[in-house]
Amino acid sequence: MSKHTLTGTIRRHRGFPSKVLGNRRDVLVWLPQGYSRFSRKRHPVLYLQDGQNVFDAATSFAGVEWGVDETAQRLLRQNLIEPLIIVAIANTGEERIHEYAPTPGVIDASAKRKKRSKGWARKYGGFLIEELKPYIDKQYRTKPEAEFTGLGGSSLGGLLTLSLGLWFPNVFTRLIAMSPSVWWDDEVIVKMVNELDRKLPLKIWLDTGTNEPGWERARTLCAALIEKGWHPFEDLHYHEIDGGDHSEGAWANRVEPALRFLFPPKAL
Repeated sequence: MSKHTLTGTIRRHRGFPSKVLGNRRDVLVWLPQGYSRFSRKRHPVLYLQDGQNVFDAATSFAGVEWGVDETAQRLLRQNLIEPLIIVAIANTGEERIHEYAPTPGVIDASAKRKKRSKGWARKYGGFLIEELKPYIDKQYRTKPEAEFTGLGGSSLGGLLTLSLGLWFPNVFTRLIAMSPSVWWDDEVIVKMVNELDRKLPLKIWLDTGTNEPGWERARTLCAALIEKGWHPFEDLHYHEIDGGDHSEGAWANRVEPALRFLFPPKAL
């Protein structure tokens, strides 16, 4: 058993079903302090992928979690972020690679049997938009509009986040892409940015660690976003972490600055 205890009010929706994807997964919902006291107050929502890793070391990959619950709670107490609802969506293990990839492609070209992804990210977006988000908006006091709705993930989850932001800017506008898999399908995410007709109303946190293989690709993606009209520090925060590797522990360290950038406290 992990010593870690979940911090704050977390509600667990076990085996949340999806007709779009034909499967089930657990969904955890973290509520900000005082949620139950303020019966009318509505909150922005951040949807995070790989939900097993977000709050709980016991369920997370390699026993290391992001500690989003503790970090969010502390930042709220210090009035460094606005009170938000955080929804952690578990991946489904085997199907993760299909659900998170925007296009079909080879996962590991060096493997003897090449594993391929079916590229279901758009379908997964359908699950979020048609099934999960309406449920969350009904069950909780959310601000359902796009300007208050965030999406986040790391690695393939970061790639998924960026893809869904580009496809559905009318649903999600605040994006956290930690160490996104820019390499996927010959940098298809860079092509997607280059092919935009115009800049979209997205506020993006993008980062990478300099100890990650091919980390420079994130710099290429950042340059493509700036070329399209995103402004560093205003609606794009790009961060290269010196010596940062591709791991849950590395991403845990970036939760605070990402939340502070995307969900700053409201000016009094």
